[in-house]
Amino acid sequence: MELSDANLQTLTEYLKKTLDPDPAIRRPAEKFLESVEGSQNYPLLLLTLLEKSQENVIKVCASVTFKNYIKRNWRIVGIIVEDEPNKICESDRIAIKANIVPLMLSSPEQIQKQLSDAISIIGREDFPQKWPDLLTEMVNRFQSGDFHVINGVLRTAHSLFKRYRHEFKSNELWTEIKLVLDAFALPLTNLFKATIELCSTHANDASALKVLFSSLILIAKLFYSLNFQDLPEFFEDNMETWMTNFHSLLTLDNKLLQTDDEEEAGLLELLKSQICDNAALYAQKYDEEFQPYLPRFVTAIWNLLVTTGQEVKYDLLVSNAIQFLASVCERPHYKHLFEDQNTLTSICEKVIVPNMEFRAADEEAFEDNSEEYIRRDLEGSDIDTRRRAACDLVRGLCKFFEGPVTGIFSGYVNSMLQEYAKNPSVNWKHKDAAIYLVTSLASKAQTQKHGITQANELVNLTEFFVNHIQPDLKSASVNEFPVLKADGIKYIMIFRNQVPKEQLLVSIPLLINHLQAESIVVHTYAAHALERLFTMRGTNNTTLITAAEMAPFVEVLLTNLFKALTLPGSSENEYIMKAIMRSFSLLQESIIPYIPSVITQLTQKLLAVSKNPSKPHFNHYMFESICLSIRITCKTNPDAVGSFEEALFMVFTEILQNDVQEFIPYVFQVMSLLLEMHKNEIPSSYMALFPHLLQPVLWERTGNIPPLVRLLQAYLERGANTIASAAADKIPGLLGVFQKLIASKANDHQGFYLLNSIIEHMPPESVDQYRKQIFILLFQRLQNSKTTKFIKSFLVFINLYCIKYGALALQEIFDSIQPKMFGMVLEKIIIPEIQKVSGQVEKKICAVGITKILTECPPMMDTEYTKLWTPLLQALIGLFELPEDDTIPDEEHFIDIEDTPGYQTAFSQLAFAGKKEHDPVGQMVNNPRIHLAQSLHKLSTACPGRVPSMLSTSLNAEALQYLQGYLQAASVTLL
Repeated sequence: MELSDANLQTLTEYLKKTLDPDPAIRRPAEKFLESVEGSQNYPLLLLTLLEKSQENVIKVCASVTFKNYIKRNWRIVGIIVEDEPNKICESDRIAIKANIVPLMLSSPEQIQKQLSDAISIIGREDFPQKWPDLLTEMVNRFQSGDFHVINGVLRTAHSLFKRYRHEFKSNELWTEIKLVLDAFALPLTNLFKATIELCSTHANDASALKVLFSSLILIAKLFYSLNFQDLPEFFEDNMETWMTNFHSLLTLDNKLLQTDDEEEAGLLELLKSQICDNAALYAQKYDEEFQPYLPRFVTAIWNLLVTTGQEVKYDLLVSNAIQFLASVCERPHYKHLFEDQNTLTSICEKVIVPNMEFRAADEEAFEDNSEEYIRRDLEGSDIDTRRRAACDLVRGLCKFFEGPVTGIFSGYVNSMLQEYAKNPSVNWKHKDAAIYLVTSLASKAQTQKHGITQANELVNLTEFFVNHIQPDLKSASVNEFPVLKADGIKYIMIFRNQVPKEQLLVSIPLLINHLQAESIVVHTYAAHALERLFTMRGTNNTTLITAAEMAPFVEVLLTNLFKALTLPGSSENEYIMKAIMRSFSLLQESIIPYIPSVITQLTQKLLAVSKNPSKPHFNHYMFESICLSIRITCKTNPDAVGSFEEALFMVFTEILQNDVQEFIPYVFQVMSLLLEMHKNEIPSSYMALFPHLLQPVLWERTGNIPPLVRLLQAYLERGANTIASAAADKIPGLLGVFQKLIASKANDHQGFYLLNSIIEHMPPESVDQYRKQIFILLFQRLQNSKTTKFIKSFLVFINLYCIKYGALALQEIFDSIQPKMFGMVLEKIIIPEIQKVSGQVEKKICAVGITKILTECPPMMDTEYTKLWTPLLQALIGLFELPEDDTIPDEEHFIDIEDTPGYQTAFSQLAFAGKKEHDPVGQMVNNPRIHLAQSLHKLSTACPGRVPSMLSTSLNAEALQYLQGYLQAASVTLL
């Protein structure tokens, strides 16, 4: 694509169309942009547009498109996966890096943010080695004095250095951080001091203060990133400058920076909360160096907590301030600061209890923004809530002062419950706070999977459950006091390991009943609690709650779960769908009577969400539930597979025709499961689809490859003869797929899965003409890029070929490609590499194949190949007896399929569509060691004397000893 006005005009039109709400206009435009992504100059056209376009909407659209393009394509995957083209040519890369920083700094803030993100993505790959002048270019801009430019630089630096907070330590990382500190720490400190001075100068200028405080927030964030891995010498030497200024900013209160907005945090709050984070980092990690400053910070933060209001805009500040106290009170060094009973009482009274209250804003979120509420409350999302911070502080204090803290709070809990009892309809928030306090007091250690794993001995959880939780859940109306219902359900969920099983069984019908609650939070919590209870493990690793115990509730459970999906706001509720999946999995054949209605509801839901898939977890559990319905029903009645196909195929056809990318990999997995249920032939409905599965466009998407390969394997297992007779013209297409997969380091194993199925199931005559070409392709790949994964798969394939067609056929095909090739493969690949093969079935295939080469291949006994006979036997005994060789050469770092960038949906494996492991030599050979002994005995009968003499001359003593054991076990001798 040339950098011409015509192309700029075309691009503008297509970008406009991508904003169109009508999918008929939007989708083709997105497809067009996708198709030109690989063209030279495409990114430069986008940058030109966002610089020169007259329309702001096009500028913003171009900047977002550019950032996403960089995100998908900058990383050069070709080094690792050679069939992934490098979509950005070198000249474009150089031009982008030369122009992007000045362009970003001169753009308005909305566009600056997008370009800043793009720079950090490029920097993640190229900085510092391939972009050495980036830092200098950025630091030089500090001198400009223009804070729009300075903030652009700070924002970019923040997105570039943020990753230091969560990278693992490595020499490479330390080298990079050192380079950054050398260039950046001093200018950043000078900028910090200068900005603070400017704040004093402009103390009465609101608009100047806004810009300056934006800079201070970014500077404070950069401080956190640069100090996270270790305490840099520079910052240790300049701690006085940083900490004194941080402390004075914490105590600063400028009326001009106060906002009227009760929801949105202002600049002052954001800055102070970042400073609390920075102080907590130093208190936790560098306590010795930070000790002189700590008392000042504790006092300042304490005052901040006592004087800050309950408005939502202060939430982040308050939670970070409380987290600071929590991190300090856990350290033995600082224990003395909290020992006094009055201090503890004061913290409980002034900080913890007020921040556990359920505010009007929480009530609003509970009712009107339930998804966000659930995310915060159930999943502990990153948005720190005051309650969570207060809870952490309780846990921190309990580390050294469990007795006194529990004592203080027990009094609060009792008085709150008494208040509630006086007038429940008015005082229900008191009970809510009491439940929250008990929860935070009792829970010492918690995991998502198991709930509370350690509890405070001083709190009687069962008693509290029976007296205060159950009555709420047993009340006649499921819609009364929804917040208390949600609290009660959450209590069951959290303490499911501490509450005795009989109480859990009493709770199950109550939870099922609450699936009908109008409140989204309540019915979601009920579904989640049931799902968690159903996964609990009892003795013998079986589920704690059995299908028999659930028998009386099956019908009402399924009815209410599916009804809950029709409640307003929950039509795609992932917690409900996960509970449906888990119920099926627990109840097994008890659900069979309900399957006709269940599968109808699931297919209707599938059809509805396929129009616009937006909830990946919901969709995943829905497909899992479909797979479970099929498995459970067909286990007892294999013929039922037809009725499932009838119900599902119409929707599947629609999904495939409309190219619903997110669902296609799932559809292939469910189809594989259905096809594998057929015992004999392939139904014609599947054969009609077969040619479409070989279309190259389907194989372009990485997420389709594993399920498509499995589906083709199912076709080959069930209908190889039908394919050979009715679709022989499709065999080259099938081999074309194998050829594409084998060329890719990421997907070559999938190519071998397909090839192995072709060899195992197709009638020999149907693939005769292609056999030699298959081997030539494999050898070409071996020559070009030999990787451990490829070798392992190659070894399994040649041994499977040997089992299927005979050892002589294997030797002949090798030697027909090139004379003496068979010997080279034995010597250079099989003997030295066989130890790398992993997996029981794979090892067994190799053992049986090598046994055939040793005992059923005449050239091994009387040509120049004979010298390889004993080393091959030695390698086989090694495969049986030595540990697997799992070393991988340093240069082989495989990219995960999920890592390949691009538009593709990643492949999500359905657990309940799982394929049973298939053993192609199962019927033939049970024990490969005995099989070796019997085959050697047969060989020695055919040529007496030869085998023992070959063994005695060159097999090592240890291997010989193992071999004697095999012969004894098989009750045979060698002649």
